[in-house]
Amino acid sequence: MPNMSPTKNPMPEQDPNVRNKNFLEVTQGYTKEMALDEAQRCLHCKNSPCVSGCPVNVHIPNFIAKVAEGDFEGAYEEIKLTNSLPAVCGRVCPQENQCEGKCVRAIKGESVGIGRLERFVADMHAESGVQAPASEDKSNGHRVAVIGSGPSGLTCAGDLAALGYDVTIFEAFHKAGGVLVYGIPEFRLPKDIVQSEVDNLVSKGVKLVTNAVIGRAESIDDLFADGFEAVFIGSGAGLPQFMQIPGESLLGVYSANEYLTRVNLMKAYLPEYDTPLKLVKRVAVVGGGNVAMDAARCAKRMGAEVTIVYRRSMEELPARKEEVHHAEEEGIVFKLLNNPVKILGDENGRVCGIECVQMELGEPDASGRRRPIVIEGSNFTMDVDAVIMALGTSPNPLLKSTTEGLESNKKGCLIADEKGATTRAGVFAGGDAVTGAATVILAMGAGKTAAVSIDEYIKNK
Repeated sequence: MPNMSPTKNPMPEQDPNVRNKNFLEVTQGYTKEMALDEAQRCLHCKNSPCVSGCPVNVHIPNFIAKVAEGDFEGAYEEIKLTNSLPAVCGRVCPQENQCEGKCVRAIKGESVGIGRLERFVADMHAESGVQAPASEDKSNGHRVAVIGSGPSGLTCAGDLAALGYDVTIFEAFHKAGGVLVYGIPEFRLPKDIVQSEVDNLVSKGVKLVTNAVIGRAESIDDLFADGFEAVFIGSGAGLPQFMQIPGESLLGVYSANEYLTRVNLMKAYLPEYDTPLKLVKRVAVVGGGNVAMDAARCAKRMGAEVTIVYRRSMEELPARKEEVHHAEEEGIVFKLLNNPVKILGDENGRVCGIECVQMELGEPDASGRRRPIVIEGSNFTMDVDAVIMALGTSPNPLLKSTTEGLESNKKGCLIADEKGATTRAGVFAGGDAVTGAATVILAMGAGKTAAVSIDEYIKNK
């Protein structure tokens, strides 16, 4: 009999006043009993609308049925048919806008906890120590280069390796994982999980070259000259945006990308790591997306009082509701309907405050959200020691500027068709490099699509 409870099994979490002082994972994961009970909430709808909401088309009812039977390893194998990073997706996917948003149970209550069950299954597999059977050597003799080791690059590389391609990933940083290691904090996505996925790819024959900035150390033309028959660009969108207001060049102004990279990849929160990040008492984070929440929650754990400054209201806040809820629980202040106009500095050139204006909402703009309008004469100042700008990112123009025939749009995103093919023959792209900053799962979907296209391209060449 299905479990007709209108609510999900709650996720165990660290106490907010404890977790806001450490970088341990906030959510603790379901127990077996919770997972079995939650799996019984699935109605196994005939049309499986949840699958249509998943960018990589995980067979959701099938894996949940395996969970309900207690066959956790079988559930893992079901997920892995289409999703190469289940432990990652179970933690950071915006399920509420995707699979869970399509769940029939959500019509009169809460959806089935699909993401929580996916995480449970992946964690059970990791704990079991079950090793994937050694894959047969089915090399097809063709070589493909993948630029970037984020979610789109890892997915594309994994799918191509499974088809027999000799794949080499080129990563600009010293560690593979892309945004999964430099952008998403440890307390949301433990880095040993990401490393495990990277190690799994390497064990399947994927080669990894780090500290390789393609466009500088080597060009895409060089890669073709070296014998690669196709190139996939999954280099993400790492170029930060600023407001172009006075004071942005002061010491103590960070892009969210820089701040998160110093904390996450360079381990600024650990005393044994020598990472230049000045500890401050008061931080303003400008922006309202998931990156703003990550930056604010990191700054809180670094010992600061943190205020998020956002020009719209809570209803328009683009961050995941779960992340906003966690931030509020952890003591982060939301100063909504406010916008910075100037960053103030002291005689040493360091940030000492921020000047803002109050806003009100007018008619909806192109994004569908109500347009913020300045209330004249409403200027006020806040005392802060640092400002983190979390206003979005765009792709680095390096590859486009060093590659003939590779075109981008006015936002700097590479132009690619629905199959991932760019304007340069043999070059494919996907993820944030094409869409601008988006989600992990959408990047993975793009990587899967491009792998199919690359396979077709090389077979037909």
